[in-house]
Amino acid sequence: MSKKEKNLDIFISKLLDSAKIKYSADGSSIKEINDALKTASKKGTGRVGFPEFVGVSKEFIIVIEDKAELKKQANYSDDEETELSMDVKSLKDFAENGALHYGKHIIENTNFKKVFAFGCSGDEKHHVIRPIFIDKDGYKLLKPVENFENFSIDNIEKYYLEQVLEETPVETLELEEILKKSAELHEALRNYGQLGDSEKPLVVSAILLALREDSKIADQLKGDNLKTDGKIIFDALSTHMTRVEVKPETKKEQVLAQFDIIKNRTILNQIDERLEKTPLKYFTEFLQKNVYASVIANSTEDVLGRFYGEFIRYSGGDGQTLGVVLTPSHITEIFCDLVDLKPADIVFDPCCGTGGFLIAAMQKMLEQAKPEEVEAIKKHRIHGIEIREDMFSIATTNMIFRGDGKSNLIKNDFLKRDIKSMRANNYTVGLMNPPYSQAKGKDTAHLSEIHFIEHLLDGLADGGRCAVIVPQSTMVGKTSEDKKVKKRILTKHTLEGVITLNKETFYGVGTNPCIAIFTAHKQHSEKKFCKFINYEDDGFAVRKHVGLVETERAKERKAHLLNCWLHDAPAETKFMVKTTIEPEDEWLHSFYYFNDEIPKAEDFENTIADYLTFEFNMIMQGKKYLFENPE
Repeated sequence: MSKKEKNLDIFISKLLDSAKIKYSADGSSIKEINDALKTASKKGTGRVGFPEFVGVSKEFIIVIEDKAELKKQANYSDDEETELSMDVKSLKDFAENGALHYGKHIIENTNFKKVFAFGCSGDEKHHVIRPIFIDKDGYKLLKPVENFENFSIDNIEKYYLEQVLEETPVETLELEEILKKSAELHEALRNYGQLGDSEKPLVVSAILLALREDSKIADQLKGDNLKTDGKIIFDALSTHMTRVEVKPETKKEQVLAQFDIIKNRTILNQIDERLEKTPLKYFTEFLQKNVYASVIANSTEDVLGRFYGEFIRYSGGDGQTLGVVLTPSHITEIFCDLVDLKPADIVFDPCCGTGGFLIAAMQKMLEQAKPEEVEAIKKHRIHGIEIREDMFSIATTNMIFRGDGKSNLIKNDFLKRDIKSMRANNYTVGLMNPPYSQAKGKDTAHLSEIHFIEHLLDGLADGGRCAVIVPQSTMVGKTSEDKKVKKRILTKHTLEGVITLNKETFYGVGTNPCIAIFTAHKQHSEKKFCKFINYEDDGFAVRKHVGLVETERAKERKAHLLNCWLHDAPAETKFMVKTTIEPEDEWLHSFYYFNDEIPKAEDFENTIADYLTFEFNMIMQGKKYLFENPE
């Protein structure tokens, strides 16, 4: 075995260990498989033949064959590269072909009938890991992976159902049903309640709070003219806010004022002949049956936020013109990982919207917290600002549902907050999705996304970690004023890196986003190497009628991202570039990317052939002068 192949074996074994997959090298700890491999010679002689690794994950057998050179990854028998050659030379010389051979031999000679065979080639930085599923009916080539997270005991069955059998995951079907119900409720709120786009989520939030106080409150709603259904719901939600000790009183009053619509809108409290009940009773019954359980059951999923986004999307409302771009839950969770959030952190979201970042942060902190830290996290370490009254009320509702009525949410204009007063709170982590596209000219230039970033960084504690999700154009500098702010930021703070995201992250909005991570109050060094990552392939895909949904590939992609970001794992430059920066640069992977693969002899030959073909064509067209040397 060459040194290069031994190094690849070590790298693969580390990935297997990381995924907690039980495996053996040069054979198998399972007697039946080990006996079968004693006749698995690639030459077909009936003698012994062992792959580099054999593992087991639930009822699946994992077979891995390594080759040190990338060009030894696979040899195909067709131009479409869908069929692997099975001649002796291909089995001996190529990783995928050899892995397929061993996998088929195990299927044919043991009682194990599901095998994932992997062809692996290259080294830790430049490598290909390609899974092949094998059963009695044949084999299926699957997309290459970066690690074995998809094949752990926790994930392999879902991966098999989704990627091999191409079945729709249960979670996706459930989400599809939730969104379908969301559309139905949207229509009902409009048709029976004559509610506008900004009023609908407030009515939803008010009813959900009332249900939290009394899950059977719908039984009390009789359409009485004296004690109206709205009064009953309002009293219940007010009692619940008192019960969970929402403080200060001014905050409680601000939220309740938004929910006055429940009492004051006559049409909501009169019996509708089409329904034979009041619209409020109809909405309450609908939410109790279809939504309430989801809000209670999901710890990180911002269900109310998802509803709010759906109302805007279905109505074609003012979401984009108002800069309302609600952050998907998988992004709020990945923010917490990127800044390595800890229970002792003090988290601040100055544009908290429906509270998605704060919910994810609180959940992450509570997962790691000691029992004695729980109360302090809820009471003192979650802070948010929201300028819009309706979203402030929804954010407060969301936090109440997470068991935190005492969080430090305030309704205010973040850009008008004093730096000194923010610094006094000692925020160690800033998370933000600022309003988009608010700078329309000179008068509103101060509302651009980069100004929000600068103000947040200025308000954090020394050494505070900051992660923001913004349009990619923010990292370019859309105007001369924005370019000045970029330069100013580097004189006070450090850019750690930028992660380019899936273009469909904000599905239906048309924004190409990225995540930028900074360290506050530490001047950016000219020698600082920032990380620029292309995370467009994040394992999420658009599904018809649903939008962006998670596939099983997302686990592997996220693990690779965090391994590179947090642990400095090597990666190909097409995924990550580490480089120094200038303020004038476009702080994006696409700006710094270069191909660091060493050209092969055949690459040189192909380039020369292409040039000679081009020269010949030009000469045949009478353009020989293009290649003549001037006198």
